[in-house]
Amino acid sequence: MTTSERALTGERADLAQAVSLHRGFLRHTVRGLTDAQAATRSTVSELCLGGLIKHVTVVEQRWARFMVGGAEAMQSEPVDWADLFRMSGDDTLAGLLDRYAETSAHTDELIATLDLDASHPLPEAPWFAPGARWSVRRVLLHIIAETAQHAGHADIIRESIDGAKTMG
Repeated sequence: MTTSERALTGERADLAQAVSLHRGFLRHTVRGLTDAQAATRSTVSELCLGGLIKHVTVVEQRWARFMVGGAEAMQSEPVDWADLFRMSGDDTLAGLLDRYAETSAHTDELIATLDLDASHPLPEAPWFAPGARWSVRRVLLHIIAETAQHAGHADIIRESIDGAKTMG
């Protein structure tokens, strides 16, 4: 039974609804753009809209692996962090959005099925306190915050491309 076939209630419903809302804002921001527009760096930053979709997808995939298997699982696939913020190679906006939809569906399944209190030690990194652990719930809150933050970035970038506004 998939998430769409089961009715979530309580905290799980709240988490699923919150992440879905912010994913929707992000997806709406790129609606109607060409690949060239999605690859445009319209501000002084390195960010482009396609790169933001790509980044949010990979980060969500990594945190999904963490929720299931901890830091080792999270770090099981190498990441070119600089490449995550730009469209490159054969990237298309449609392809990036499809990959994001697949990732979102997988995370939604985890929201529906994992023990929200289960936790794992965080990977060693200067931005995490030594020995810190995050529960599945905390990871989901982080995914929501990350998605919301980047949806805001995307809104600014989109407005600078063609004046379109997502959230204003």
